[in-house]
Amino acid sequence: MKARGFTLLELLFVMVIVALLAAIVAPSLTGGIDRARESALKEDLFTMRKAIDNFYADNGKYPPTLEILVEKRYLRSIPVDPVTDKQTTWVLLRKGYSNSDNGIIDVKSGSDLQARDGSKYRDW
Repeated sequence: MKARGFTLLELLFVMVIVALLAAIVAPSLTGGIDRARESALKEDLFTMRKAIDNFYADNGKYPPTLEILVEKRYLRSIPVDPVTDKQTTWVLLRKGYSNSDNGIIDVKSGSDLQARDGSKYRDW
């Protein structure tokens, strides 16, 4: 009676095909993750900037902290920077240098990494 099974050559052939498919799929998966991270960053920046503008429209001054935006319910919570995965790395741009006029006018990512389009995340 003849034994049934795969030869070593057949197994190697299948392994080569699986490796080729994995090599083709892997870059598209990492590209998708980067696109999702960039999209989340754009949405978070838009939301926080809109909250800052709404705070200014309602109060006639810019918010002193991001936490005020949460307390006054302009934001549900301070989002996590999707690039740095931290809530504390946001770069806050302030209006003036005096204590009476030192509100936040803009917010940017604290990441030094480069986006897919070649720009820096911190410049968005």
